[in-house]
Amino acid sequence: MTEHSKEIIINASQGILGRIASFAAKQALLGKNVVIVNCAHALITGRPRSVIKEYIELRRRGGSSLKGPFFPKHPERILKRTVRGMLPHLQQRGIDALKRVRCYDYLPLEFESAQFISFPTSTLAKTMSLAELSREI
Repeated sequence: MTEHSKEIIINASQGILGRIASFAAKQALLGKNVVIVNCAHALITGRPRSVIKEYIELRRRGGSSLKGPFFPKHPERILKRTVRGMLPHLQQRGIDALKRVRCYDYLPLEFESAQFISFPTSTLAKTMSLAELSREI
């Protein structure tokens, strides 16, 4: 296998968070390197007020000793944490798969001329981007 066939580049702009994360998790488990760019423009479906409330609750967990669980605030880390939730991250194959996933808020220079996989949105549901969510939490 060549290096290009083992690497998948996903453009997260206007894509649904869960669909992007499940596709990335499956490809990482199959042994491919997954690069997700433009994570800040990924969309979360649902009423914005309830989505923000849910993520604030996730961030407040952890107890007084602050030993976790830790939930990120930056868009690329939220997306990677969502991918982690779809992997068996306590087993070695899940740990290895998570190491093969990289997330960026922007488009790095090395991937500008590459072919992207995109997940266009065609839903009528209310949405908010990860950038908006990270500003609110």
